[in-house]
Amino acid sequence: MTDTAQQEAREPLAEVKPSVGNKSPSRDTLLEEGVFQIVAERPEDAAAIEALLDVAFGPDRHRKTSYRFRDGLTPAEGLSLIALDAGTFQGSLRFWPVQIDGAKKPLLLGPLAVDPARRGQAIGVALVRRGLRLARRLGHDWVILIGDYAYYKRFGFVHAFPHGLRFPEPVDARRFLVRRIPRGPITGISGLVRRADGAAVSAEVVRPPS
Repeated sequence: MTDTAQQEAREPLAEVKPSVGNKSPSRDTLLEEGVFQIVAERPEDAAAIEALLDVAFGPDRHRKTSYRFRDGLTPAEGLSLIALDAGTFQGSLRFWPVQIDGAKKPLLLGPLAVDPARRGQAIGVALVRRGLRLARRLGHDWVILIGDYAYYKRFGFVHAFPHGLRFPEPVDARRFLVRRIPRGPITGISGLVRRADGAAVSAEVVRPPS
């Protein structure tokens, strides 16, 4: 991890003020209710992160296909982030290394979780934006995720299946998304997403939606 990326991960990030009507802020601004920080995850945050993930995704979340890409592996260096408000944990985001044909340093984004009491305040947006900026600085070239297109399209994510990518099932093909870093056309990558260590995930591959 470069010194510049380390410094950026530790710097406070002012949250984005929610848009009013059809107007969106052109840059990060302070929330009237206060300021929170996006910082690098710390060892002492582990218990709070696990508890929040249980609330956000349920205790059986480890059965999801995306978790098979994380089991027994370490998150991508420098890309585990948390949100703090007055020193209190409010949310987290991690990225994980994967393998994709044609990509040099691809990532799997997630899980992203925010304290239910703070949802709607753009904390998740700030975590994703900071993570993508750091990923670019660290030389990563692609990001995939399993998530809600209506939410992630604001960051430049598009549906992955039409671009020749595949993901082990079971997974909702409509939630399989991809983005180039920096933003650009989805070309030059294809095939089945694989674990970073090459271990098998599933014998079957989910098909594109009809």
